[in-house]
Amino acid sequence: NHMRPVNEKLAADLLEAGKQEFLEKGFQGASMRGIASRLSVTTGALYRYYTDKESLFDVLVEEPARVLEERYRAIQRNFADQPVKDQVQTLPEVSDEGHSWMVEYIYDHFDAFKLIACCSTGTRYEHYLDALIEIEVNASHLLMEKMQREGLNVLPLDDDMVHILASALFNGLFETVRHDTPKEKAVAYVDTLRTFYSAGWFKILGIQ
Repeated sequence: NHMRPVNEKLAADLLEAGKQEFLEKGFQGASMRGIASRLSVTTGALYRYYTDKESLFDVLVEEPARVLEERYRAIQRNFADQPVKDQVQTLPEVSDEGHSWMVEYIYDHFDAFKLIACCSTGTRYEHYLDALIEIEVNASHLLMEKMQREGLNVLPLDDDMVHILASALFNGLFETVRHDTPKEKAVAYVDTLRTFYSAGWFKILGIQ
């Protein structure tokens, strides 16, 4: 039983059909049969390309998800290497290009992040936001420890509070995806969000 030649157009069409099925029904509501019927092909044709709906979902989101997380981690690491006085100037955590890059990247791969934000329950991406929040939380703790070591008189924040703030930041960012906000508006929103957070961080840490 020799392998049939891969039909590239069919492969691309299947991905597109899978994406539409996931966007409309969510991962759990989607089925291989539903995806196949969108293209009037048999499920057998589908299984030649993807072992299950999980692997199809994965192909749609894996790379953008990984790149965003790795890049964000790197941005936070670079930030952590700066002198405290420079860090304090750029609160919260990341300088402007950090977050505007993030909005740009999310909008360049909008469907993938829409799938992650709205349709990923039942996949390994359902806790994706938590991974980003975790990076933010760790960066905040590092910064506060550094400030204390340098003798800056900062007010202590407990772990739960730091987590709530980071969580609100990322959920705010992903609201634009959930609501299909046009990109220009999303850029402006995230800018405002950062201004709001920046002022808030100075206030709650008691930095003059």
